[in-house]
Amino acid sequence: MRKFPCLLTAAFFLVLTAVSCQLASSLVHDDQPVARVGREKLYRSEVESMIPDMISPEDSASLAEKYIRLWAMERLYMDEAGRQLSKSEMDVSEELESYRRSLVRYRYEQRYLNDRLDTLITDAQIREYYQANEAEFELSRPLMKLRFVDVMKDSPDKDEILRLMSSDEYAGLERADSLARNSALRYFDNSDTWMDAGELARYFGVSCEEMLAAMDGDMIMIEPEGRGDLLAAYVCDMISSGTAPIEYCSSAIRDIILSNRKHELLAALERDLLEGALDSKQFVIY
Repeated sequence: MRKFPCLLTAAFFLVLTAVSCQLASSLVHDDQPVARVGREKLYRSEVESMIPDMISPEDSASLAEKYIRLWAMERLYMDEAGRQLSKSEMDVSEELESYRRSLVRYRYEQRYLNDRLDTLITDAQIREYYQANEAEFELSRPLMKLRFVDVMKDSPDKDEILRLMSSDEYAGLERADSLARNSALRYFDNSDTWMDAGELARYFGVSCEEMLAAMDGDMIMIEPEGRGDLLAAYVCDMISSGTAPIEYCSSAIRDIILSNRKHELLAALERDLLEGALDSKQFVIY
């Protein structure tokens, strides 16, 4: 007879636990499901949290549809993989552990570099590297200082802009800039810094070889078919071959020096860790 109250009490707690779980579930997902894959549901609040504010209803609907499809596809892939792959193939714990170790190592290396890396690079250090490694900076394409314009062929200012682009006087260049800003499609003055000919060719929409073949004296002019505009560049200076000037290489040299310093610091870190572990017997080679 004493067992009956105990059974009743146990049943009461089971019912209470079930009701509590249902209540907790309703509190967590007290909104409308918008999609389901198997037993897993996607709720409206989850979709809404992925959509930025201040966008049109059309864009919101499009983003919501893309997110729902992506959500479903990830779960459908997992379901299908579960049916097609073996238990060992589904086990990714080794790969996850390898990724975790790599991520932790990367984060520590970044902290180590942030604490120790000297980012100050002087002009003297850049010049020293340049002089010691000039062969690295041999030109594969010409370098140019230039002024570029993209202007409609029927523009009343076209001829004046083209004429003034080649001026050596400040007033003429200022006038060219003013006219181009008002009537040209694009205009820039790169007469103080070097530009790779391949980069300029992309503005013309042709290969570097085609662009150089169109060069007549100091002027390059190309008329794209069926567009009605004229692309032109006045070349103020050009280096066709040899070693690139140091001012053009400075940014790349700065990156190289910084990269070398990082490599040296990390190599020293690895060496110190290994030597310290060997000395303390934390790392033992049998």
